[in-house]
Amino acid sequence: MVKFLDEKSCFIGPNVKIGDNVVIYENNHIEGDVTIGDNCKILPNNFIVDCKIGEGTTVHASVMNESVVGKNCVVGPYARLRKDSLIGDECVIGNFVEVKNSRLGKQNKACHLAYIGDADIGDRCNIGCGAIFINYNGREKHRTKVGNHVFIGSNCNIIAPVEIDDDSYICAGTTITHKVNKEDFVIGRVRQEIKPGYGKKYW
Repeated sequence: MVKFLDEKSCFIGPNVKIGDNVVIYENNHIEGDVTIGDNCKILPNNFIVDCKIGEGTTVHASVMNESVVGKNCVVGPYARLRKDSLIGDECVIGNFVEVKNSRLGKQNKACHLAYIGDADIGDRCNIGCGAIFINYNGREKHRTKVGNHVFIGSNCNIIAPVEIDDDSYICAGTTITHKVNKEDFVIGRVRQEIKPGYGKKYW
């Protein structure tokens, strides 16, 4: 059984397959080859085309195109899954996170304001606010490989092609350009310099 909260405000294409016990809120556009698993919640304001959504997943106010989302995930609000994104089970793709042509394993979290492009990411990784996977050098696209249980802090730049091995920790504000080995701790930022009293010159 599918429950629509406002069926008149939704467009559901003829090829869309919806499982049991699914709730679809108002203002949703779902078309193409879409499969929605059992026990999903499709909250308001989504645009979903040619995607597969695993059971128990919640999607809110997001744009999804030609992608696969696993079981018990949370997508959105305001996330974008571009073509060929594969999201594993129990992942969080949060507000203003964009994923493109990437494969994420299980239990990963990218909760806000990140770009994940052309990346292969293992399980149980944290991708901090403002982290950017830099995949394009102006001429060619390159891929990034990230292992399992990796912490990538806020405002990190991951410049492809590069590899980050298991259990490593990338501090906030770090730019990665070389391989990170297993269990490495990486910090790369300019040391803070304080000039007492100089602030008044700018006011």
